[in-house]
Amino acid sequence: MRNSVHRARTALEQRPLAAAVGGVAAFLLVLWATPASWQTSTLRFAVPIALAAIGGIFAEKSGVINIGIEGLLIVSAFSAIVVVNRLGDGGATAGLPNLWWGMLIGVLVSVLFALLFAIVCLEFEADQIIAGLAVWLISLGLAPFASRILFDSPNTANITRFENVTVPVLSEIPFVGYLLFDTEPQVYLMLAGAIAGWYLLTRTTFGRWVVASGENPKALDTAGVDVRKVRYAAVLLSGVFAGLGGAGFGLGTLGTFAGTGDTVINGRGFIAIATYLLANYHPIGALLGSFLFAGLNSMQNGLQAAGYAIPTELIRTLPHMTVIVVLVFVGRTRLPDAAGDHYESGED
Repeated sequence: MRNSVHRARTALEQRPLAAAVGGVAAFLLVLWATPASWQTSTLRFAVPIALAAIGGIFAEKSGVINIGIEGLLIVSAFSAIVVVNRLGDGGATAGLPNLWWGMLIGVLVSVLFALLFAIVCLEFEADQIIAGLAVWLISLGLAPFASRILFDSPNTANITRFENVTVPVLSEIPFVGYLLFDTEPQVYLMLAGAIAGWYLLTRTTFGRWVVASGENPKALDTAGVDVRKVRYAAVLLSGVFAGLGGAGFGLGTLGTFAGTGDTVINGRGFIAIATYLLANYHPIGALLGSFLFAGLNSMQNGLQAAGYAIPTELIRTLPHMTVIVVLVFVGRTRLPDAAGDHYESGED
C-alpha cells in the first residue's frame, strides 16, 4: 500500500508550488493584454469548470469515474435559480439573503444526485460510465421539464445576481486588485475551493485514503479502512464542488437558467473532465486549466459582440476544439489503477 500511495502522490506533486505560481503569473500577463471585460468574464466563466474539475478529481482518484458532472452542474444551477425566485428575488429568509439560500439548496441538490450516482455504482455495481451518462441525461431532461411546469417555459425567470465583494486596500492594487479583490463571491469560492481541494487531497489522511482507494483498494482494505465509505465520501465531495460551481455560475454570472439545447451549462462539465485530465488530477492545475477554456469562452463572446464576419457556429466551437487539441498534443495522464473497477471488502 505504501508504494502505491507514494506513486500516486508523486504524480500529484509533479507540479511544485513554483510552477503553479509561474502559471498564474503567465495567465495574468496574458490577461493584461486583453480588455478588462474579457479579464473579469474569464474569471466568472472559470467558476463552473474549475470547481466541477476539482470535484471530479476526488471521485476519479478514489476509483469512481464520474462523467455525470455535467448533470450536477445543470441541476445545481437550475435549483439555485428556482429557490431564489420562489423565496423572493432580492429578499432574505431567516436572516440570510435568498441568493445564499439558493447557493445552499443548489449544492444540496447536486449532492443528492451524486449520492444517487454513488448508490447505483457502489451498491448495485452498475457500469460507472453508463451511470454517469444517465445522471447527465436525467438532468438534461428534468431541468427544462420542471422549468416548463414552474415558468411555462424551458427558461426560468431572471433574478438579481450576486454583487461584487470588494476587499479594502487589496482592491486598489494595480491590475490585480480589481481582478481578484473586487469581484463576485463565486470567484472567491473558486479560488478557496482550489486551495482547499489541493490541501485535502495531498496533505491529509483522507486524501491519502482517496488516492489509495483508486490505486490499490485491497491494500487500503487490508489496512482497516473501508474502501466503500472512502469512495462514497469522494463522490459526495464531487457533488459539493460541482454544486458550488453550478449554483455559483447561475447566481453570479447568468441570473437565469436556459433549458433549451444543451442548457446554459453547454458542455462545461465535460470540459471540466478534460481540464482535470490535462492537470493530471492536480486541483491547482485544474484551476489554471479552467482559465484557458474560460478565456476562450470570453474570446468567443468578445468576437461575437464585436461583429466579426465569422460564422457564429464556428466561433462557438472554439472552446471545444481547443479541448481536443490540448488533450491530443499536451495531455499525458495516467488513470488510477483501479478507476472504474468495483471492489468488495475481503475479495482476493
